[in-house]
Amino acid sequence: MPAVSAAPPPSAWTADDARAVTQLMLLAVALRVATVLVAWLANTWLPLARPEQFTVLGASHPFWDTFARNDSGWYFGIASRGYRWVEGGRNNLAFFPAYPLLMGLAGRLFGGTQADFYFGGIVVSWLASVAATAFVYATARLDVPAARAWHAAMLTAVFPFAFFFGVVYSEALFLLGLAAAVFGLRTQRWWLGIAAGALMTATRVNGVMAVPALMWLAWSAAPATRGARVRALAAGLATSLGVASYCLFNWWVTGDPFEWYHAITRWGYHPGVALAENPLLTLVANLATRPYAYLTTEHAAPYDVLNGLFPVLMVATLPWLWRRLGPGYALLIAANLALPLSSGQFEGLGRYSAVLFPFQIWLAAIASPGGQTVIYWAYGLLYVTALTLFTTLHPIF
Repeated sequence: MPAVSAAPPPSAWTADDARAVTQLMLLAVALRVATVLVAWLANTWLPLARPEQFTVLGASHPFWDTFARNDSGWYFGIASRGYRWVEGGRNNLAFFPAYPLLMGLAGRLFGGTQADFYFGGIVVSWLASVAATAFVYATARLDVPAARAWHAAMLTAVFPFAFFFGVVYSEALFLLGLAAAVFGLRTQRWWLGIAAGALMTATRVNGVMAVPALMWLAWSAAPATRGARVRALAAGLATSLGVASYCLFNWWVTGDPFEWYHAITRWGYHPGVALAENPLLTLVANLATRPYAYLTTEHAAPYDVLNGLFPVLMVATLPWLWRRLGPGYALLIAANLALPLSSGQFEGLGRYSAVLFPFQIWLAAIASPGGQTVIYWAYGLLYVTALTLFTTLHPIF
């Protein structure tokens, strides 16, 4: 592991940076393989918490089915059969298109069977996670020395919910789009920033919440002239082309450009209705005033604590992150957490936090070597715990 250095980062990309990225990408692949083995053992040795919903091969398989849990089946449906609108009911328009479209393309190239589509999703997730690791490092290098940027990328890869980067879920693709968009906009590579940002906003609904932060980051990176600032703001705003295109598709199919939002609410998910009753405040209050009773008498409490732990930490540390990395990154984290938190539910908070790499850059920037060791151990233990619960179909979504 590279030693931590307090030297300021050099302005130019070096051969050492290239070697660091190569090492990180190889480690990302190794982590994916190790994660598969742990999931397979968990699925083999431990009972499932509820009946299996989806299978990769058409029949239960203790190895391959670890890739297909919960939302994976919905992505398979879109990839293999496209979108299906059910007026007034639940439908798959709630799932944004970038990931299932790429999954479908890969699945058809592999042959077009059920297993081929799932294998296509795995390939998309693995490739995106490896590429995202490189972009997180490159983005971190804009603020911290090489050794600390290395740790920022590794902390992102071993984050307790980062196992989602290797299964049939859209998290890895979202992280790739977000990290590449930030890097492109901050380095004034406008077309990279626009393309990656559009990919991100077409991957998951939370992407639209990142657009104001991307505009801020682009504006801050541009030269202090009117023309440059206008181009920067336009590039940041253009990252919303992904969600705008999906709205046009929804309008064409259903007559309502925001049918995807209505589809989400029919699943019992209502963004914006619980701002006055923030679930994180309830979680902290329960743990502070009645921890034993809360954890032992409420069935969902252990899962809520696991899902809510990092959003609590991220919100609590925002002032220090703002001071160290600037308001753009603080806004990026706050906005991305605001949408799921406003629904009043803990579901998905862990994986939503997994893509918020500025938190890992901040951790890498401030942690001592001993502190980094503690963080890696804590992340590793929580990673295996959350992965095991997800694999055995506990409510970790």
